[in-house]
Amino acid sequence: MGKLFGTDGIRDKANQGNMTTEFAMKLGRSVALFFRDADPGSEVRPTVVIGRDPRLSGSMLEAALAAGICSAGMDVRLLGVVPTPAVARIAVQTGAVAGLVVSASHNPFFDNGIKVFKGDGYKLTDEDETEIEALFDSSEELPVGESVGMVFSMENANELYTQFCCSILAADAPLAGLNLVIDCSNGASSEYAGPIFSALGASVTVIHDEPDGININDGCGSQHTEDLRARVIECGADAGLAFDGDADRLIAVDEQGRELTGDQIMAICAKACKEEGTLSGNRVVATVMSNIGFYAAMKALGIDVETAGVGDRKVLELMKQTGSVVGGEDSGHMIFLDCHTTGDGVVSGLKLMNVLKSSGAKLSELAEVMTPFPQKLINVDVRKKPPITEVDAIVAAVQVAEKQLGGSGRVLVRYSGTQPMCRVMVEGPDEAVTNKIAETIAAVVKESIG
Repeated sequence: MGKLFGTDGIRDKANQGNMTTEFAMKLGRSVALFFRDADPGSEVRPTVVIGRDPRLSGSMLEAALAAGICSAGMDVRLLGVVPTPAVARIAVQTGAVAGLVVSASHNPFFDNGIKVFKGDGYKLTDEDETEIEALFDSSEELPVGESVGMVFSMENANELYTQFCCSILAADAPLAGLNLVIDCSNGASSEYAGPIFSALGASVTVIHDEPDGININDGCGSQHTEDLRARVIECGADAGLAFDGDADRLIAVDEQGRELTGDQIMAICAKACKEEGTLSGNRVVATVMSNIGFYAAMKALGIDVETAGVGDRKVLELMKQTGSVVGGEDSGHMIFLDCHTTGDGVVSGLKLMNVLKSSGAKLSELAEVMTPFPQKLINVDVRKKPPITEVDAIVAAVQVAEKQLGGSGRVLVRYSGTQPMCRVMVEGPDEAVTNKIAETIAAVVKESIG
């Protein structure tokens, strides 16, 4: 079997390619075989928890995954519609050997995906994924009779995750006095985000919290903040928080209706941690996609920055290696290792709002800690993914661009790990020049491999 996992699990169009029920059943079985082999001496039947976002194909793939897991002799507990980070947390809380998520994150409803967490709440390593892929077509004899697994529904998943999130901030009603607007992207946070922030004292207006299986991420959420920005102004809110479909990323809006990037949110939180004395090692972990302005801000604050490859898994690996507690991506994936094992949009929102409340400042003022360089990101659909360094036209276009920018910007061309897409990112000191260079390179990419 070829490589199945991308930078964040497996994704495809639902009912096609690597996202059919047949595929999901075989993947469930191979995941169960992997975790069974990882703990062969257990006297208790191992359990896997499964959660999903509300997109149309979720229950179909959930059922297929569960069938595959049970066929390998493990029990399944269905969590229903829950945020991705809730699955990681509940796996730890319940002693499950693994947690699976059926979600395509910020993708449109017709896509779907599968993410895998280990029982300790962390995502799989590259080596783990390779072993699971090797088991995909296993002809190993399967259990029969009393050894076949069963499927159960877990009724208190909402309560467990809500209690966990509320425990992040220690004081009673720590967000009292804040007026917030929350955009749930018609996704997995729709039943969670509003009650959690309200329970902590904030006055909350929730939008895009009525999922119908098709409207997830549709003109809303972290990828489309137009409605949120308008509602923040309309309500005179202190801030707006936007999650993606599975609620593992956060984008914020200040009181003036201006969008903050993930880098800006991370800069605010890193500065606060440093001032509190909780920034372990006086360092944060960013990625190659992080804005140059983030590095400048951290340098001014005397905070070291470690740079990881793209993907929250890469960020986490480097955080663990360096002992860092704050890390993330400009896209809004942020990890706070002092309280969670994975990126969590709700937790990130709680951390940011706690800084806002305790500082007494406005969010726009806090955001001044970082001045983003003009950045242009263009996604180009591609029919194939040859190594970028072997496409002469693209290499030449990048070289010309880097000469134009000199030392005052940068160019990054890379493939998406989850979609048939090439991302062209350019940063520079001038918006018009930055946009033109990005459009020129994108046109070359489209002509060469689009």
